[in-house]
Amino acid sequence: MRTTVERELKLDVNGPFALPELPGSRLPERIFTSTYHDTPARSLGRAGITLRRRVESGTSLWQLKLPRADERTERTELEEAGGPGGPPPELARLLVAHERHGRLEPVATLRTRRTGVRVESEGRAVADVTVDEVTVLYSERAVDGFIELEVELVDAGDEPDLRRLGRVLRDAGARESSGEPKLMRVLELPATPAPKRSAPLHEHVRHALELQLAELEAHDPGVRLGGDPEDLHRLRVATRRTRALIRATRPLLGERLAPLGEELRLLGGLLGSVRDLDVLVERLRPEVERLDVDRPQGETLLAALGAERVVHRDVLLAAMETPRYQELLDSFHRAIDDIDGFAEDVTAAQVAKHALRELRHTVAALPAEPTDEELHALRIRAKRARYAAELASLGGGKAAARTVEAFKKLQDAIGEHQDAVVAEKQLRRAALPGAEVAAGRLIERERQRKVEVRARYPTILRSALRTGKKAFP
Repeated sequence: MRTTVERELKLDVNGPFALPELPGSRLPERIFTSTYHDTPARSLGRAGITLRRRVESGTSLWQLKLPRADERTERTELEEAGGPGGPPPELARLLVAHERHGRLEPVATLRTRRTGVRVESEGRAVADVTVDEVTVLYSERAVDGFIELEVELVDAGDEPDLRRLGRVLRDAGARESSGEPKLMRVLELPATPAPKRSAPLHEHVRHALELQLAELEAHDPGVRLGGDPEDLHRLRVATRRTRALIRATRPLLGERLAPLGEELRLLGGLLGSVRDLDVLVERLRPEVERLDVDRPQGETLLAALGAERVVHRDVLLAAMETPRYQELLDSFHRAIDDIDGFAEDVTAAQVAKHALRELRHTVAALPAEPTDEELHALRIRAKRARYAAELASLGGGKAAARTVEAFKKLQDAIGEHQDAVVAEKQLRRAALPGAEVAAGRLIERERQRKVEVRARYPTILRSALRTGKKAFP
C-alpha cells in the first residue's frame, strides 16, 4: 500500500481558465474517472474522508484520503490496486468505525481532464500546478461540471512555495476555495447546523456531543494507520471533552450518560498511555540533542520510550478491534438521540457556579507548598470548572466564554507541571544501565520546569478565580 502526505492548495475559477506562464515543464494530459464511495449515512463525507476507485488507462486504483491537523493543505493519501468489488482489505480495515453505518456504496462518479505544469525553482521541482476540468456523470452521461485548480507540493517544495504560487494564480484570476475535496462539491450531505443561541440548552448539548462523535469517526482511521500522532491526540481530546460534558450535565441528566462516560474513560486510558509517550518523546528530543557527550545515552533513552510506545499502541489497536469498541460508538449515537429537555429546576449557570465553588474549596485547602499530587488534583478541579463554564457558554454567554479561556490558561500552566512530573517518572523507568547520567541530566531539567511553573501559577489561578466570580457570582 502506497502512503503519501498530500500537501496542496485548491483554488476556484469562474469559467474557463488559462494558466499563467510558470517556470518548468508541461505535464502530460491525463483523463481519469473516479467513483466515490460512502456509507448510506455519508459518514465518510461528514468526517472529511474520501474513498474512491480511480480508473485511468485501464488501471484501477483505490485511494483513501484522511484529514490531518492542517486540514486545508494536508491530507494523508493511501493507494492500492483493486477492482470494482470493493476497497482492498488494507484500506477497508481502516474504515471499521464507519462500517456500522452500512455497506459502502457508490455516491458519485467524476471524470477529470487534467493539464498543468511541474513548476521548478532554482533547478528543483517544487510543485505541480494543475487545471482539472471535472465532469459529473450520471449513468455515464454528463449532468454537471466545474473547473478546479490545484497546487500540490512535490520533491523540494515547501509551504512558502505553496503560498507564492497561490498568489500568482490569484493574480491571474483564480479565487479562494474552501479546500473541500471534489466530491463535496457534488455530494449533498445532510446538514447538521449549530443551534441558534436562543435554542434550549439540551439542543446545544446534543450538538456538542455530535461534534465530539464526529471527531472520533474522523480520526479513528488515522489512529489505526498510525502515521500522524495528531490523530491519536484529537481522538483522545474528543473522549475527554465528551466525558467533561457528561460530568457537567449530570445535575441536568442524572446518570443517563454515566455508562458511556465509563467506556470513554477506559478508552481514554488506552489512548493516554500512547499519547503521553508521544508528548514525552517530543519534549525530550531537543533536550537530548543538547546533551553533548551524553547524547548517545539520551538516544538510548528515547529508543526505550519508543519501544514502550509500540507495546501500548498494540494494546490500543487490539481494543479498537473488539465488539466492545463498536458498541461504544453505537451507544454514543444512542445517547445523542436520547437527549431531550433538562430538569427545569437546574440551570447550566448553576452547574458552573457549583464547579467553581468546589474549586475554591480545593484552593483554600492547599498548603503554601503543595505536593505534586495536590497540584494535579487542583488541575483536575480547574478542568471541571472550565468544562462547566463551557456548558454555560453554549448559548453564547460572553462572561462564561471568558471564564473558559481563563481556566484553560490555568489548566495549561499546571499541566506543564504534571508533564514534568510524568517525564521524571518515565525517565527513571527508562534509565537502563549505561544511560543513568543522561537520565539524571534530563530529570534535572524537568525539575527546573516544575520550579518555574510553581512560581507563576498562583497569579494565573487568582486571575481565573476573579473571572469566574464575575461570570457566576
